[in-house]
Amino acid sequence: MLSQESLQQIDREIAKYPPEQKQSAVMAALRIAQVEKGWLPKELIEFVARYLEMPPIAAYEVASFYNMYDLEPVGRHKITVCTNLPCALSGGVHAADYIKHKLGIGFNETTPDGKFTLKEGECMGACGDAPVLLVNNHHMCSWMTTDKIDQMLAELDKK
Repeated sequence: MLSQESLQQIDREIAKYPPEQKQSAVMAALRIAQVEKGWLPKELIEFVARYLEMPPIAAYEVASFYNMYDLEPVGRHKITVCTNLPCALSGGVHAADYIKHKLGIGFNETTPDGKFTLKEGECMGACGDAPVLLVNNHHMCSWMTTDKIDQMLAELDKK
């Protein structure tokens, strides 16, 4: 279900814990699986759980709790906008509304061409940099004015 490379990455994560605590690598293993497959269907979560020798429901609880895991397909570029109070008061809601308008989608929607998915996110720990966006769970963008959003979208559109 996963490539040999991904399984080797998971094995490196497992090695960080005592042998009887393989399940401690569940967050890293789910991230590795999602990077390879693009999202986490139920069968993939179950595969990861079996690989870590833990109950599938326990892995699903982790995957469904954290918003960095996608339980449904997402666009090539997932944009998560922080709308917690500090960001909301510092332009987060405006940034979200601007992106919705530019892409023609709302939160939890994907553009018809499959390029962009827009998500509403929890605090990203960068309140002083608001408004803050996270692209594909790995690239944080700070102080996102409408000009910077336009530039970001144009760059992502080329990829």
